[in-house]
Amino acid sequence: MESRRFQRVDLQRVETPCHIIYEEFIEDNLNILKKVKENTGCKILLALKGFAMWKTFPLLSKYLDGVCASGLYEARLGKEEFKKEVHTFCPAFTDKDFDEIAKISNHIVFNSLSQLDKFKNKAKNMGIRVNPEVSVARYSSIYDPSAKNSRLGIRINELEGKNIDKISGLHFHALCENNADAFEKVLKAFQEKFDKYIKQVRWINFGGGHMITAKDYDVDKLCRLINGFKNKYPNLKEVYLEPGEAVVLNAGIFISTVVDIVHKNIAVLDTSVEAHFPDILVTRHESAPYIPEVLGTGKGKHKYTLAGASCAAGDVFSEYGFDEELKAGDKVIFLDTAHYSMVKTNTFNGMKLPNIYLIDKKGKLSLVKEFGYKDFKERLS
Repeated sequence: MESRRFQRVDLQRVETPCHIIYEEFIEDNLNILKKVKENTGCKILLALKGFAMWKTFPLLSKYLDGVCASGLYEARLGKEEFKKEVHTFCPAFTDKDFDEIAKISNHIVFNSLSQLDKFKNKAKNMGIRVNPEVSVARYSSIYDPSAKNSRLGIRINELEGKNIDKISGLHFHALCENNADAFEKVLKAFQEKFDKYIKQVRWINFGGGHMITAKDYDVDKLCRLINGFKNKYPNLKEVYLEPGEAVVLNAGIFISTVVDIVHKNIAVLDTSVEAHFPDILVTRHESAPYIPEVLGTGKGKHKYTLAGASCAAGDVFSEYGFDEELKAGDKVIFLDTAHYSMVKTNTFNGMKLPNIYLIDKKGKLSLVKEFGYKDFKERLS
């Protein structure tokens, strides 16, 4: 990513650690998604599990058709702040939450036939999640919804011979940061396995993981696949996609400050892997771990290991090459951090939650949320 994309940031005006989200770059993504909608007639939902900064919902709701939620709180947020369609899927709904979820949600998707049977008289417009049993997810097996022994989705052998008269739609989600060729592979398996069930429903949800706004994504192919599918199944009234990352891809940065340099080549920051970038830890031992890109690094001759400020021994980002030597007070900018990193932050070790800033389309920087001790204390008892 070119550094000039973020040159408008006045580093002296922000308190670190912090997230900065750019409305301009979100809208760039939204315009791509708008073309997909126009060319296919599909509906596109925001996956709140990936991005839930509701201060941006007035912009997002101009382009998108609603949200998909993973439980009661996300569903409530979508209903209250996005104010369009709310689709809720959960691997297992609890009795305590379900009645309220049913009131808020336009679609409810069940992960098992037993849950469908349990709640079928309490909800309308119900669907089931199915598992095409095709693994295409990139990078990490822990993010593969179709991995061996996955708990997500009903397999075809479980569905055979069952009555699905109560459901109005099917949902599958087998992608993770994939291009249209992977979607084509999954879609083929989905049709081969579930063809007779597709012909019995009114809507299909193709789930998330579609990297539609990435530079190399084949948008034309995606549109052809969606249109071909709709032509094959004229019984369908709606087709949905629910991307999370694609909505805010390359639309946010995370700024941290170097607090100290230890052992000559370890830069301790005012952030933490444990508290602010947990996906680094989760994927560290995978074949392709998540390592965030840092602005201005690459083949620089000054090698530094960036480390967090918590007491955890493994609170380390990675080694990066800088063109200049680092010193206390320098700013470090992590790229493409709007999705997932923001929603997963925590206060481990008493770490301060990162502030959240928004830069509007006119370039105005605003502090949207400032966190402090109260946020740490009130999570505990």
